[in-house]
Amino acid sequence: MPGRRPRPARSTADFVYGAAAGLAVDVIVADPRRGHPVAAFGRAAAAVERRLHRDHRGWGALHTAVCAGSAVALGALAARTVRGGRTASAALTAASVWAVVGGTSLGREARAIGGALAAGDLETARERMPHLVGRDPQALDGPAMARAVVESVAENTSDAVVGALFWGAVAGVPGLLGFRAVNTLDAMVGHKSPRHRRFGWASARLDDVVGWPGARLTAVLATLAGGNPRGAAKAWREDAAKHPSPNAGPVEAAVAGALGVRLGGTLSYGGRVEHRPVLGGAGRAVEVADIDRAVRLSRRVTWLALAACAGGRLVADAVSARKRRNA
Repeated sequence: MPGRRPRPARSTADFVYGAAAGLAVDVIVADPRRGHPVAAFGRAAAAVERRLHRDHRGWGALHTAVCAGSAVALGALAARTVRGGRTASAALTAASVWAVVGGTSLGREARAIGGALAAGDLETARERMPHLVGRDPQALDGPAMARAVVESVAENTSDAVVGALFWGAVAGVPGLLGFRAVNTLDAMVGHKSPRHRRFGWASARLDDVVGWPGARLTAVLATLAGGNPRGAAKAWREDAAKHPSPNAGPVEAAVAGALGVRLGGTLSYGGRVEHRPVLGGAGRAVEVADIDRAVRLSRRVTWLALAACAGGRLVADAVSARKRRNA
């Protein structure tokens, strides 16, 4: 009818309601200790790797295509199955969001390590570190562990939450599952070990590509929500490019500036020592209390990301409706 405001597309409403419900379930339930869908995907990807592994980029690309493609196909099939049912569609989105995000578990692990560090229990902190970071905890003292936790919270806010929401907004359930599959493959084979230097190349490069928009959105939201937008923007602008990762750099630099701390420096992965540039050079050294500040910033960024993705869908719907009217 003329003069009536157009209603949002059903798919957008299903995504918004479903994603909000999925994040709420993550807050309440977090990740199960057993039977997590991402762990099941990891076992399947490892089985495929045992079949396909060769010290060759082409075989690694095939491994990536089979594993990530299967996740996208599963998401597309599930979405097609519930198409036409609004409640079922929103429920599928909610279940998918819960399965692929890990914000609550990230915060709990970070705070558990922070509690051990605050109590001076370095051994317990070192025992829990592998749950959160890939670097060698035995090579870290208390301040270095605190810095590693803040860096992990920053990077995983992008990898485990915001990136997934972005691709969910763009491509629905297939986007959610596909993004998480690529991110998991990068964690499994994308590192530069002798076994995976060539085989994991495709997974690592694809993760860089699909992680690019989510990382920039995370950096923008951390800049806006961190309480020091000028410092965050300055650190992002001046330091992000120094990081070896094109996606972790903007996120960690923006978080460093937002919290007023310095990230980066010397770290060790499996006996291999890296000397990374300092991000947020105008800030102070990380303290144990900064872990809780990083977790709280991560939560604010999570909900802002949902709002941003919902807003993006609504704008896209409005543009599409206008094009149809003008056609």
